[in-house]
Amino acid sequence: MSGKQELQKSAAIVRISEEDIKSISEDLRLKLTPEEASAIYEFCDGTCKDYQRVYELTAPTPTVKYPRTPGYRDTQDDSWYYRCDIKGAEKGLLAGKTVAIKDNVTVAGVPMMNGSKLLEGFVPDRDATVVTRILDAGGRILGKSVCEDLCFSGNSCTSSTGPVKNPHDPTRSAGGSSSGSGSLVARKVVDVAIGGDQGGSIRIPASWCGIVGLKPTYGLVPYTGIMPIEKTIDHAGPMARTVEDCAALLEVIAGYDDGNDPRQFPAVPHPPYSKLVNDGIKGKKIGILTEGFVDVEEDLARVVRQRALTLKEAGAEVSDVSLPIHMDGLAIWTPVAFEGTYQMMIKGNGHGYNWKGSYDLPLQEALAGAYNLRPFDCPLPVKIVMIFSEYMQRNYQNKFYGKAQNLVQHLTREYNRILKDYDVIVMPTLPAKAFKLPSKEHSVYETLKLELDMIRNTAPFNATGHPALSVNAGLSEGLPALPCGLMIVGRMFDDLTVLQVARAVEKTFEEKP
Repeated sequence: MSGKQELQKSAAIVRISEEDIKSISEDLRLKLTPEEASAIYEFCDGTCKDYQRVYELTAPTPTVKYPRTPGYRDTQDDSWYYRCDIKGAEKGLLAGKTVAIKDNVTVAGVPMMNGSKLLEGFVPDRDATVVTRILDAGGRILGKSVCEDLCFSGNSCTSSTGPVKNPHDPTRSAGGSSSGSGSLVARKVVDVAIGGDQGGSIRIPASWCGIVGLKPTYGLVPYTGIMPIEKTIDHAGPMARTVEDCAALLEVIAGYDDGNDPRQFPAVPHPPYSKLVNDGIKGKKIGILTEGFVDVEEDLARVVRQRALTLKEAGAEVSDVSLPIHMDGLAIWTPVAFEGTYQMMIKGNGHGYNWKGSYDLPLQEALAGAYNLRPFDCPLPVKIVMIFSEYMQRNYQNKFYGKAQNLVQHLTREYNRILKDYDVIVMPTLPAKAFKLPSKEHSVYETLKLELDMIRNTAPFNATGHPALSVNAGLSEGLPALPCGLMIVGRMFDDLTVLQVARAVEKTFEEKP
């Protein structure tokens, strides 16, 4: 091999040519003169050298603190993707607690699929920040829980490993996209789990499986090391059978991550939730949001309202409140979720640009290869996002994304306005009890509706970032008796009050079984 060939082999990028400059100029309608094109060609020689130097430098990799083996693929339990056994510190708030980690979260050395055949075979080289914090607090990680394909379904039917069944009725959905986490916690296979939530993906399985799931305030829990969908709506949070365990897990994973996550602010308030969660709700004002009950199944609405009214016995003031713009929350979320996801998760290979924080380079490279070679392996909901967002970009640029983000600010202020008078607002988490899992008898359109048609109460709070928790309000009448989720929404960074109200709901069962 000649010296020239050796240099070419080790080059970071192919030197831009004059033909490349001419072609790109024509595509972008830049109308370069020959002299300008020649100047650009000469100037870019230095730019290419800068890229070469970046290629040669070594990027830092986070230290993996706790030993582990890769584990094994679990084919017996529909809620596990990969099993492992990683023991954390001897002492800590989570000592003795077993944990499942949603499979969109990196655990070093343990395969990560994110529910998608696109990532099958990918093995991360780092622990997500929440994983390290769990292990530092004494938690024991038993594996990666199944999640929906690229986390883009509210039903538990899209994962490449197969559907996750509801613990209360195997013909029904466990909810998504944190489907495995919800099922494992509900079935007492683990004590607590990590979920992710961009449109309701913690709260949907929490509601349908009958457990506790908290989407924390935006930025409270670092998203570092978790595959993003859209930077402005990404949330990760705790799932548990009890509010006390949910509070303990939140306490462990909350807090600033030293600039690694651009979703966070340096002064992230996070009190000792586990010590304060039982302080009661005497004197708290709770608003039952009228619009949250629109087009909700009658028995579900009745169970949620009755449970909310019992909070008067705990000393709270409970009354109805109306906020009509809540009905537009899902519409406002949609351009952000669609076009933002397309730019960040698809075209940006999970990260994209304009990101001041930590990039997961191996994950980015794996996604780039998968999207380039096998875009047809994306699930249908993601294909819809790709097609519609490309259409919008070609015809309207980012006009509607920008307007939607401005409307998010207005929506946020409107929720804040009623949250000045009320400590929390409550409503049904979802408009219906657990859907039936789709079958071959369902048309493609009917299946799509089952995957995405349940988020009108949950998605608005992904857009605004308010803390929102689902807790079981009781079981529906008739057979099968199914859990009915009650959602509690609080002020920004007042996740503590949300947890305290949820604990009061829980106590109504303890006192009056």
